[in-house]
This record gives sequence, C-alpha cells and structure tokens, in this order.
Amino acid sequence: QVQLVESGGGLVQAGGSLRLSCAASGRTFSRFAMGWFRQAPGKERDVVATIGHGGSTYYADSVKGRFTISRDSAKNTVYLQMNSLKPEDTAVYYCNLQGIHHYENYWGQGTQVTVSS
Repeated sequence: QVQLVESGGGLVQAGGSLRLSCAASGRTFSRFAMGWFRQAPGKERDVVATIGHGGSTYYADSVKGRFTISRDSAKNTVYLQMNSLKPEDTAVYYCNLQGIHHYENYWGQGTQVTVSS
C-alpha cells in the first residue's frame, strides 16, 4: 500500500523559511513525477512546484526565486525549501506523486503552513 508522509510545516514569521519533506513508501517511484500543491481556505488546490524523474522542475510564478523543489530518489523523498515566506503562502501543502499511468496518482495528508505578518 502506498503511503506518503509529510513533515516540516508550522508557523513562521514573514521572511522566514521552512522545509517540507514527503517520504513515500509501498512501491518504486523512480519514474514518478513529484510535486507540491497548496490549498488556502476557500480556494482551489493549486500547483506550487513539480520535479520530474529526470530532474526537470516547474514553479508557479508566485514562488519562483523563493521556493526550491528537490528529490532524493534513493529515499523516495521530495523536499520543498521555502524561503522569504509571505502571509499569502499560508495554506495546507500537499505532496503529490504521479506515475506514467493516470491511475498512479497519490496524495499526502497535507501539512499546514502559516506565515504571520
């Protein structure tokens, strides 16, 4: 059974940093794309950043230059380093793994990130 365990969320002041981690288990994920999404209260879940199995990355415009996504394939873990955090970054952050088949789509339980002004 596939499990994704997220950690690293919390409360931080504006301008601060947090590092999110998502450890996956239950199968091999070497060919999976990994990513982070976020959902603020009353809003839809949006992509924050993704990283392909070859290392290619994508960032939402709102986080470019502040967030960095990385992965450790040996540990089946994806990270999100968040710097220069802003109050508008406050949301529940979800880890996502997507395989080559559409049904190979897995979500973490979510971790709260709160940025105070």
